Amino acid sequence: MPPPSRVEIIGHRGASFDAPENTLASIRLAWEQHADAIDFDVWQSRDGHVVVFHDATTKRIGGVEKLVSEQSLEELRQLDVGAWKHAQFAGERIATLAEALATVPLGKRALIEVKCGPEAVPELNRVLTASKLAPEQTVVISFHSTVIAAMKAVRPDVPAFLVVNIADGKQTAEELIATAKQINANGLDFSATPTVLDAAFGGKVLAAGLKLCVWTVDTVELAHAMIAASVQSLTTNRPGWLREQLKM
Repeated sequence: MPPPSRVEIIGHRGASFDAPENTLASIRLAWEQHADAIDFDVWQSRDGHVVVFHDATTKRIGGVEKLVSEQSLEELRQLDVGAWKHAQFAGERIATLAEALATVPLGKRALIEVKCGPEAVPELNRVLTASKLAPEQTVVISFHSTVIAAMKAVRPDVPAFLVVNIADGKQTAEELIATAKQINANGLDFSATPTVLDAAFGGKVLAAGLKLCVWTVDTVELAHAMIAASVQSLTTNRPGWLREQLKM
């Protein structure tokens, strides 16, 4: 088993155990907790802005039953996306991709999960270019192979990972590697499923020259199982806590 010091700790939606997910408060807290990287989700608003948000609608977090894609940035900015977590976060607003990227420190990186389709790629690319971050600091990830393929077509220098829920165990390592290669993905980001992702499975992914990440790891036991499977990055809601538990 590789030493834990070799494993990257990624804050899932920031430090979302302690702060409202996908907000600037959560992202900044993840950096304070010494996360190596953060991951957050993005959609494109009705008027073309790329905004940081997980759900397709703003019901669960913002209290408004309406698709993110059907709201303008101005409408989205009116929503309180912090109070649901705790009163201390009341007044937190939906961030733009540009605002989230502006928090990324030197030597750290952001994994940007695109929840919508490839229609967002042109604006996504514009914001990435304007951010002045190095390409390796901005990793585009998505469950949608079309998004990865589109991103790599316009920005081959930007790393891109295909996100896959492997919990059902229906896809072999070979099949997933073939899919990744077909769309020019640089890595695979799996659900942390020890019954599927073992050392043999992980070894095949790495041998194919792909990066290997997992989500979401909030227990020490699961972290050790994933480390044993040769995973390079652990995405967790508790970056500071997990680093401390692993004595990294």
